[in-house]
Amino acid sequence: MVSKEVHDSLAAFVAERDWAQFHTPENLAKSVAIEAGELLECFQWGADADVKRVRGELADVLTYCLLLADRIGADLDQIVLEKLEITRKKYPVDKAKGSSKNNWPVVYVLDDGRDTTQASANKLRDIYVGESLNASGRLHQHLETPAKQHLKNARVIIDEKFNKSVCLDLESYLIKMLAGDGANRVLNRNDGITESKYYQREMYREDFRDIFERLKADGLFTRSIPEIENSDLFKLSPFKALTEDQASSVEEIVKGFLIDFERGANSMIAIQGDPGTGKTVVAIYLIKLLVDIKTFTSLEDLDSDSLFSDFFTETNQKLLQALRIGLVVPQQSLRESIKKVFRKTPGLHPAMVMTPFDVGQADGTFDLLLVDETHRLNQRANQPSGVLNAKFATITRDLFGSDDTSKTQLDWIRAKSRHQIFLLDAAQSVRPADLPSELLSDLVANTRASGRHFQLQTQMRVQAGSDFVSYIRYILEPRPLSAPRVGRDFAGYDFRIFESVAHMRDEIFRRNAEVGLSRMVAGYAWEWKTKRDKNAFDIEIGQTRLRWNSTPTDWIASGNALEEVGSIHTVQGYDLNYVGVIIGLDLRFDPERRGLFIHRASYFDKKGKENNPALGRTYSDDDLLRFITQIYAVLMTRGILGTYVYACHPDLREYLKAFIPPYF
Repeated sequence: MVSKEVHDSLAAFVAERDWAQFHTPENLAKSVAIEAGELLECFQWGADADVKRVRGELADVLTYCLLLADRIGADLDQIVLEKLEITRKKYPVDKAKGSSKNNWPVVYVLDDGRDTTQASANKLRDIYVGESLNASGRLHQHLETPAKQHLKNARVIIDEKFNKSVCLDLESYLIKMLAGDGANRVLNRNDGITESKYYQREMYREDFRDIFERLKADGLFTRSIPEIENSDLFKLSPFKALTEDQASSVEEIVKGFLIDFERGANSMIAIQGDPGTGKTVVAIYLIKLLVDIKTFTSLEDLDSDSLFSDFFTETNQKLLQALRIGLVVPQQSLRESIKKVFRKTPGLHPAMVMTPFDVGQADGTFDLLLVDETHRLNQRANQPSGVLNAKFATITRDLFGSDDTSKTQLDWIRAKSRHQIFLLDAAQSVRPADLPSELLSDLVANTRASGRHFQLQTQMRVQAGSDFVSYIRYILEPRPLSAPRVGRDFAGYDFRIFESVAHMRDEIFRRNAEVGLSRMVAGYAWEWKTKRDKNAFDIEIGQTRLRWNSTPTDWIASGNALEEVGSIHTVQGYDLNYVGVIIGLDLRFDPERRGLFIHRASYFDKKGKENNPALGRTYSDDDLLRFITQIYAVLMTRGILGTYVYACHPDLREYLKAFIPPYF
């Protein structure tokens, strides 16, 4: 590229000068920048620049570049050739210029090239997925965006069979899978992932799996498809294609919140839904969406056809600049799982996920608090430790001027925030310390009256459909019914009752080998001996001996989970592919009065049957029956593909056989 004549002339020029004084690398670099500015000025008024001036300025730029290369000992020919080769590999789509593929829909993946084989919180790969009819132009747009300039690798997926709908679906699929892999920080905004139905979708979805495997072989994924889809990161990710009722709820909630926030008016919203309707997903999605509206820097990668693109305006961005937002999660295990998701999601931070006590002790006021599993907030009751009992009183006193025992953690949330979004299902209260049903009813009634109540209907977990949840609650209804209950069939869903807990355990092991994420769970009908003696067994039924979960957080994904039995406190809020539910001797059936009843001495959750002297309340067997049946209803609605049941009490087992097909 640089001829011998030019090279020799340059060497002679250099030899004539005091190099150290006049031509340091820094000065030469400045000269390049100055002359480049002069060259740019030639075209200030259009493309018809003065040719003579352009030649002169270009000569200055090239000369100083050659001098700088010589000064630092760089082979100019070599570095230019290397750069061209890198660019060819980085932007292979340029090869398609002028071909029939130039205006064809493609999906592309940009990443920063970081090696994630040893993925950790400090070694996440920044990655972005897009779809476009003009990949070349889109890639150049991204290069001009500061937030994406560090993404040095580009992969373009093109297939002549893929139309626009397929590419949008593939884009959504890859975003979800990359977010669930655990090795990436997905830089996409949460403006509404598309997952619509289209012709031959299932056929194209098979191609998606092949694309996944090719990208995995290329190092973009560290885990298999089943491993990702069974992970909490995938299930709790904000990068979700919402159901119709979820999407309409999110749209109305954000629209109303922005109006109220601008006016300075306080608001309270309730979102109700049965197990598996995606309440937690909606909470996480809302936070990510609001944070993205607050932090977006340009509209260059915003799809105008996306669900929530209309919210991404400069007006809304300015409105939310000082937004202080938090997610309150009462249960320890679910809270820690959500923190992991926030840790790996741009714009979110694990500190945003809090206990009710964190909120009560926080400085200042939150603009918006979302509360997941609101029914698990506490009223004034004996807490798990003396420290928390003292904190409960202190927070109440600080917020309300006195230690008013009628105040609950719900009151704390309302006192510490201007806007609240409560996600709840009153039928999932499982302990006397949980908010009383009348308080939850008042909350729902108030939000209905103000037009701020939303109901999630679509069953996203149990493949038996939304009727399955109501059916489980129907057969576990505490009150005896005058008419006999009627069983029903759920075709395609593996719902069975076992005569032997050992056989049920064997089946869970088989299912786990097939699809993973299959676990045993039980009601709290056995003492937790292994808390004191790790070598003991907690649950003994015939010759089968089992242990309770050995970790209180992230138990489902823990190494020993398949060998252990989970409780309500480790699985509430989670999905399983198959669940094996052991109903202990705490719940029984009376054939004569045709009703369920509890055996108090067989119920070992001390906090689950503890009276409340602070409020002067005692809990009868009927009260405990409601809590215990609600616990088993929660446990029996965890399974996506199947639910297995074993009842320890013979009469209860016979009763359930009328509603659950037997295992043969």
